Amino acid sequence: MPTSAQARDRDWDRASGVARDALVAAALGVPAIQGDWRGDLMAAGSMAAAGGTTFVLKELVHERRPDRSDDRSFPSGHTSISFAAATTLEKRYGWQAGLPAYAVATFVGVARVVASKHYVHDVAAGAGIGVLSGLLLTSAHDDRVRLTPWGAPGGGGAALAVRF
Repeated sequence: MPTSAQARDRDWDRASGVARDALVAAALGVPAIQGDWRGDLMAAGSMAAAGGTTFVLKELVHERRPDRSDDRSFPSGHTSISFAAATTLEKRYGWQAGLPAYAVATFVGVARVVASKHYVHDVAAGAGIGVLSGLLLTSAHDDRVRLTPWGAPGGGGAALAVRF
């Protein structure tokens, strides 16, 4: 018979999966409802990039999970995909879509730690991977204002372009 702590961990694990799936559905569904097929491709691409990067790192690092279930703790895949979805929604449709999406993505990360599936640094790395994937692979739906990050040996910055 499972202890109450194990049952609680399973509940948080389940909740994090449901929240992640809801974000994926939103990131793909919002553009589809609007007929924004380019936005759908960007969302799918950013989530695939985050998931692929996470998979490769899990295969290279082999960090044991806090619950000792396996050695695939670093980085958090649930969190990377959730933050990729949230970042895509925010960058494509603005803060009105991004704010609730980031709140759900943050819940996913916290739930993964509470469920003893990840350490805080696993979740932070997953969030970073997701945000970076979303930023690099998504453009704004309204492209009158565009902020583009750039990097070069010895420096980096951001370029702002405004179309009147």
